[in-house]
Amino acid sequence: MPLLALEKISKRFGAVVVADGVNLALGEGEALGIIGPNGAGKTTLFGIATGTVRPDGGRVLFDGEDITALPPERRCRKGLARSFQIPQPFAGMTVFENVVVAAAFGAGEREAAVYDRCADLLARCGLAAKANLRAGGLTLLDRKRLELARALATKPRVLLLDEVAGGLTEHECTALVALIKDVRASGVSIVWIEHVVHALLAVVDRLVVLHGGRFIAEGEPHTVIKSPQVAEIYMGIAADA
Repeated sequence: MPLLALEKISKRFGAVVVADGVNLALGEGEALGIIGPNGAGKTTLFGIATGTVRPDGGRVLFDGEDITALPPERRCRKGLARSFQIPQPFAGMTVFENVVVAAAFGAGEREAAVYDRCADLLARCGLAAKANLRAGGLTLLDRKRLELARALATKPRVLLLDEVAGGLTEHECTALVALIKDVRASGVSIVWIEHVVHALLAVVDRLVVLHGGRFIAEGEPHTVIKSPQVAEIYMGIAADA
């Protein structure tokens, strides 16, 4: 049984179809990558999974339970967390306070009970030395690290990552990939949307391609990347050329 499943998900915004009967299943311990051109609806699928976007049809299952009608906070407390493409910390709060808020409210725990765990998370994410700095003053890499720390503070079983490597230097990207690998090794299942393909290929077991509201390719990541369909979508090379 999949840990997270989207079944026959449909969603349109006016005349634009972003999901047309989409099915997606994530296994326990799996790392799944999603690629597709801008505007393909990848982030919308994350919104549908986490409850911030309501589908027009279909359902979302988490560990076999239909959670389609649950609000985002209930889904989070069941173990479904996400990061955002543009980091959204509480800018006026410290790095430590940001993680404490996520742990206390996202995981439903008392604030005083999460301090040690939050300190450990900051160390794990390379932010221990910056715990007392205001989050609004962090570099892009550190804001992305904080996004991960806040998501992990909710004790997720599934972590949805939305273009966390975008805008980073090669060195920063390598550091971020190492952190994501560490998260995965701890037993968290991952779905990762990413345009920085080499970062994605370093982590995921399986890759799917979203285009025109449907998944048009799926399988072993390097094989999918080299497929004629993907070349046609990204580079305009005809599949039968």
